[in-house]
Amino acid sequence: MGRGHHVDATDAPLSPSRDGRLLAVSDLHVRHEQNRDIVRNLRPGSPDDWLLVAGDVGESVADVTWALKQLRDRFARVIWVPGNHELWTAPDDPEELGGERKYRHLVDVCRTLGIDTPEDPYPVWHGAGGPAVIVPLFLLYDYSFRPPGAFSKAHALRLADEAGVVCTDEFLLSPAPYPSREAWCRARIAETLPRLDALPDGLPTVLVNHFPLVRDPLHILRHPEFALWCGTTATADWHLRYRAAAVVYGHLHIPRTLRCDGVPHHEVSLGYPREWQRFPRPAQWPVPVLGSSPVAAPVTIPS
Repeated sequence: MGRGHHVDATDAPLSPSRDGRLLAVSDLHVRHEQNRDIVRNLRPGSPDDWLLVAGDVGESVADVTWALKQLRDRFARVIWVPGNHELWTAPDDPEELGGERKYRHLVDVCRTLGIDTPEDPYPVWHGAGGPAVIVPLFLLYDYSFRPPGAFSKAHALRLADEAGVVCTDEFLLSPAPYPSREAWCRARIAETLPRLDALPDGLPTVLVNHFPLVRDPLHILRHPEFALWCGTTATADWHLRYRAAAVVYGHLHIPRTLRCDGVPHHEVSLGYPREWQRFPRPAQWPVPVLGSSPVAAPVTIPS
């Protein structure tokens, strides 16, 4: 099921002018009506802006479709990667999809909408800060981000249970047809690596994944046990290995930019209403990923 694994550098109608900007959001969680209002009001600063959506748009197919269509209608190009919430199978979900089947269904929805996914050719950004290959990733996690003192997955899960911070994925995120979520993660990495190794040497990349690619952002977690559900050590050098000009991720609901080996890693989440109503947001959101000139903020989020 794919449209090929090459880099898409020839799609002239979707190539932005130098006035366009590469912007990013994640964790829109549109089952909350206040967040839906933010999506309704989210606008590009230029008709040539692209938007990277780094997962956790919503849980149901209907909510994800609604939000992505809203964004597709406004931005020159939208590129989506799944978060863990998109993959949940809620008890009242009318689609009754789970695991790989739900992911592939969402890929089909995105293709119907004209939205890029991790299964499609990697587009090349030619606007401000470019050129750069945009690399949407779907990698999951493998429980290798363990808290201090945890010597195995089972031990780490027991510590998380004792701390009361077990991720809802343990109940709602089916790995089917894989035997476990870490097996699905390993399969995704094995499928992705040949595509990354085939990238052209002359272009930098923007790596987009729902989960952080490195452990550095997890050091400030209030509950370090939650790191189990936040990525994999297998990607620790990808920002260097694949010449990243920037990395985009979400999941943590701690929006900020960290530099790892000189590469900016942007956490671009909106989060739940109780979070964005309480804590200050980035000065610019959606977050500009490349370039340094300012962008007029298309959305004002109450503090």
